[in-house]
Amino acid sequence: MKLLGTSLGKATWLLAVIILIVAVVFNYFDDSPSVKYTSMAEDLKSLEETFRHQNKSCFILGASGETGRMLLQELLERNIFSKITLIGRRQLTFEDKAYENLVQEVVDFEKLDDYAAVFKGHDVGYCCLGTTRAKAGADGFVRVDHDYVLKSAELAKAGGCSQFHLESSRGADKTSNFLYLKVKGEVEAEIEALGFDRLAIYRPGVLLVDRQESRPGEWVIRKFFGAVSAVCSTSMAIPIQAVAKAIVSNTLLQPEQKTEILENKDITSLGKSKAK
Repeated sequence: MKLLGTSLGKATWLLAVIILIVAVVFNYFDDSPSVKYTSMAEDLKSLEETFRHQNKSCFILGASGETGRMLLQELLERNIFSKITLIGRRQLTFEDKAYENLVQEVVDFEKLDDYAAVFKGHDVGYCCLGTTRAKAGADGFVRVDHDYVLKSAELAKAGGCSQFHLESSRGADKTSNFLYLKVKGEVEAEIEALGFDRLAIYRPGVLLVDRQESRPGEWVIRKFFGAVSAVCSTSMAIPIQAVAKAIVSNTLLQPEQKTEILENKDITSLGKSKAK
């Protein structure tokens, strides 16, 4: 038993060292530092007030997930939308009164065309929908992270949504040999082709959040990056709260391009911005 504990301890330390080396390499070669997001000249509070008076509505896909839940909380706290609709496969239960005015629409993602009306009448769409290959298998992963996401974006665009915010992943690349990164890259490109007035794609690194279903390896990685990010920035990890804050803050801005891709450093910078 003692030998087993010693072996696990050595394996954990070895994994930590490997992760540290990779983190240093990525930070060293990261040639896309945040420029336009490092400092926000405009007062966020003023931007929030202006946006709030426009009486816009939004929907969230994936509000039951880690990022989706945090995004919903951030939107409610900042109160910039007159109406928030949650679109998902099941009704969610909330105890806090702050959630009582939410609209919830339950859909069958296998028959999304039958729910086209649900996607109509929203100004802004947020998509945090996703699963993992380990949980759903390769086919299930593609169906959720590609098919469901793309069809939802198509229905949103047809329903009048002008601004779409997509949570993707660091390293997303439609030419990648890795299924996860390839699917993420493909859906990014296909949603861009839909022609939203504004498309914001977020590519966070390792999400620093305690998942109830985390496996030991994931737990070690998150704890390690959490410790590292507490003393220095890293292009490979980010607290999930920062992602939610960045998405909401970015909603208020007026980008120069119709499509923008925010890498982990951009998200980190925006996530630190606060209304004064």
